[in-house]
This record gives sequence, C-alpha cells and structure tokens, in this order.
Amino acid sequence: MGTQEKIFVIGHKNPDTDSICSAIAYADIKNQKSLVKKYIPKRAGQINEETQYVLKRFGVQPPAYLGNIGTQVKDMDIRVSPEADKSMSLKNAWDMMQENSIVSLPIRDKDGELEGLVTIGDIAKTYMDTTDSYFLSNARTQYRRIAETLSGKVVEGNEHAYFVKGKVLVGTANPQVLKEFVKEDDMVIMGNREEDHIQAIRLNVSCIIVGMGVEVSQKVLSLAHEKNIVVITSPCDSFTIARLINQSIPLRFVMKRDNLVTFNTEDFTDDIQDVMIKHRHRAFPVINKRGKCVGTISRRNFLDMHRKKVILVDHNEKDQAVDNIDKAEIVEIIDHHKLGSLETMKPISFRNEPVGCTATILYKIYGEERLEIPPKIAGLLCAAIISDTLMFRSPTCTQQDKIAASALALIADIKIEEFAKEMFKAGSNLKEKSPEEIFYQDYKKFIAEGNVTFGVGQISSMDKDELLEIKERLEPFMVSECGRHGVTRVYFMLTNILDESTMLLYYGEGSREMAESAFHIEPENGAFMLPGVVSRKKQIIPAMMEAAQLMTNEYA
Repeated sequence: MGTQEKIFVIGHKNPDTDSICSAIAYADIKNQKSLVKKYIPKRAGQINEETQYVLKRFGVQPPAYLGNIGTQVKDMDIRVSPEADKSMSLKNAWDMMQENSIVSLPIRDKDGELEGLVTIGDIAKTYMDTTDSYFLSNARTQYRRIAETLSGKVVEGNEHAYFVKGKVLVGTANPQVLKEFVKEDDMVIMGNREEDHIQAIRLNVSCIIVGMGVEVSQKVLSLAHEKNIVVITSPCDSFTIARLINQSIPLRFVMKRDNLVTFNTEDFTDDIQDVMIKHRHRAFPVINKRGKCVGTISRRNFLDMHRKKVILVDHNEKDQAVDNIDKAEIVEIIDHHKLGSLETMKPISFRNEPVGCTATILYKIYGEERLEIPPKIAGLLCAAIISDTLMFRSPTCTQQDKIAASALALIADIKIEEFAKEMFKAGSNLKEKSPEEIFYQDYKKFIAEGNVTFGVGQISSMDKDELLEIKERLEPFMVSECGRHGVTRVYFMLTNILDESTMLLYYGEGSREMAESAFHIEPENGAFMLPGVVSRKKQIIPAMMEAAQLMTNEYA
C-alpha cells in the first residue's frame, strides 16, 4: 500500500526528561530540514511526573507510546483487492481476479467490512459440478446476472427478479417430447423454433433462454408477459449457454463465511508466521483498525517487508531500547552515554559526545544547521539539561551543558533556579505511587563481564525524609524483582539533590560484594551511603563494571 514513509525518533525504556524532550526536539530539527514532515517523536515507556510537568509547562503534547518497533502487517505490501460484493456473479468475479492476477477475493459489504472470501479454487469447483440441474435456483440467481453472463439481455420480464425454483435443461426435443421433461418453474435453454417457445410458456416455466441471437416473436413475448415469464436472448449457441450458465450464480452462494483466517494491520509479523504456515492459504484478508478489509497478504510478502525506520536518542544499549529493535532499521543515533551493545546492518550517523545531556548536543545541532529554536522546544531542552545534570551538580555536567542551558533559558524566557525547583518538586511527588512505579520510573539494565546482569534504578529528591520513606517501601519490592528479566543483582539510588549524595540500596546474590568492591565501604542499615555521588552514568556504572570484572577474574 502506498503510504508516506515515517521515521520514528525515540528514547529509551523508562524514559526520563532528556529521553522524551530530545526525541521531540530532534524530530523538530529533522522536520525543519525535510520537505515532508515524516519524523515523528515516540516514547518507549511511561512518562514520569517530572516530564509531565515539563511538557505541560511548555504546552507540548507527549509523544505517542511505541512499545514494540517490530514489523507489523501494515509494514508489508498489502495487496489492495478490487471492490467485490456478494451479489456479483462468479463470472464477473473470475474476470476481476484474472485481470488483477489474484487468487483470493475478499467480499465486502457496503461499509467495507469483510463478509466472506472467494478463491480461484472455489470458482473452479463450481465449474466442475455439472450434475446438479437445480444449482441456479438453489443459489437464488438473479435473471439480470444470467443475461450478463451469457452476453445477452432480458427482453421480457423483471430482470431484477430471482430464479428460485426449478431445474435448468436444454429444450431441443419437439413440443410433445418436451412436455414430458419440462416441469413448472423450470428454466429452459431453447433454439429458434417458435412452437417450442410457446410450448414452454404453456408449461409455466420460469424463464426461457433463446440462443444464437434469435429474435423472439412478438406472439411469444406477449404470452410470456401474460404469465410473468422471463425471456432472455443470447448470441451464444446452446452448448455455450449450458457451459456458461453456472457462472451466473452469486458469490454469496460459494464464498466462505465461517472461520476465516484474517490478520489485523496492527498484528506483528512474528505472531502471524505460524498461523500462515498452519493454514497454508494462498492469501489472507487484512483488516484495519476501523474494521475495514483493506486487502490481502501472502507468505511471499515476508520477502519484501518494510522495516520500520528509527532514530535513537539518549541511548545505544539494546536492553534499553524499544522492544524488537533488532527488527527495525536504525538510521541514526544521538547519545551521550558509553558505547553499548546495539548493532546495525550498515554504517549510520552516530553522534556521541561526552556531555551531561543529549539535549546539549541538540542545542549544538540547531546552531550548526542554522535552525531557529522554537521557545517551547528551548524550554524542553533546558529542562532536560537541568534534569540530567541535577541543576549542574552532577559530575557528568560540562561547561557546554551550562552554556546551552543558559542560552535555552533566554529563548524559553525562564529563570533556571526557579524553574528547577518547580520541576524537581513535581518529579519527587512520590507519595501516591506504588513501589513498582517508583522502581521502574528511571531504571536501566546492564551486562558486565562474566555475563553478570544487574539493574540500577534512581530517584532524585530535595526531601531527605521522603527518600527515607521510599527506602522502606522499596526494599521489600526489590526482593521480588530480583531474578526477573535475567537480572541477578538489583540496585536503587536514592539521590539527595541538595546535599549531593546517594543512598544505594541493593539485593541479590553477590550484590553487596560487588558494591563493596566498587566503593570500598561497607553498608549501613541495608544501604551504601555515597557522599558526592549523584550520577548513575559516571559514578555508579563504571565502578560497578570494574568491580564485576575483578570478581569474575577472582573466581576464574
């Protein structure tokens, strides 16, 4: 199906303010440089309170959720089927299928919803069924359709009426013999003899079909009119009429209605492959989100599937990326973290800088491309820098971050310190949140040497008492989370913005030993007290990775 190409710009799972705001800003940069606005910001997880506050503060709609970037049915070349309804004759359907080179024809109602399916095999089967003389009446075939199929016309009677009773036979015998075979309500294929026509009418047939282009006499037409008998003329000979007439029956008589195997445009291709293999149909109808049938797909469509195109911001780790990232085409990455585990099929643009926030890189790109920064985008980028650098307190913060934030604050018309207090206050409103919501608000998974998988979550607050309360609530939850998703060691950072310190919670076999090795201290009351530590990226993860390596070598 011909649709406008879309390229999604998306941050990591459990998105923070930088992840969301950078996706929005980079989509704006790309769209300003593109003739068609095809870059769409997305999010891979739930937006936290801090980010919600920022988006609302600057009047920006949150990006739509995209939890899985895998290929879907709508990414296939869906074959658009011609319009066909159940009243259409088999011959018309056959001609339509031959003209369009299709083997399966979806039958739709007037609203476009699927009513049934007809295949080439279904039509061929009816051609082979030559023993049932009541086939046309059982199918309730319309006289107009019969005339169309025979390239003829209805010269007498109601062409919109239906043949509903009687058999079809060829009336080539003389009138006396004809009387023995023809019954009331039958349909008779006849030659050019007027006496045969009159005899059939006297026998109260439903319809007579006169072939060879013979012009029926006025006497016959008058008698037929008196008895409401339909008269059809055709240029075909009797043999051809007898051969073609079964093709006039309506599709509703042969189409499959029950247990149809259909797919939705939103279905993921990983989920439908087994169904296709099991049923082995040549083609499968596709239904869109509005319940309309939009066409068909076949197994061949897997060969020319269109991978979704995606730009990643604020991450380059596979475990942090949207689900099924390996099924998508990554076209670009903008990040400020260490090199991760993602792989691409071909070279891409990958911009990675040692700054405190992805938003700082985007500020620089606006300048390099000489693009105007809209005030609301400037507000988002400034908020992202404040959040990621903890208002310039984090060791990840650079002079570039401070310069960018100051310039963006001027464009957005905000005062950094006042705005930061409001933003952090909104983000640390955790009293009504469940332990699970708090834990996964800003949580990332890492793999160290020796295949050690550990997860680190973080919450920042200006309220020491609030952090102590969260500690009591999180500790039991961490017990249940350890072991999920392959994570064997779980850590959580309770970061105090004001005094620039972190209380590090831990759980899981080897978690205490790894933290002791990383920070060279022992825990107090079930937590490691880390003064001066506020950055997961720069102060926690490198130390943990090194400790894991040392422990692996020690046990090797």
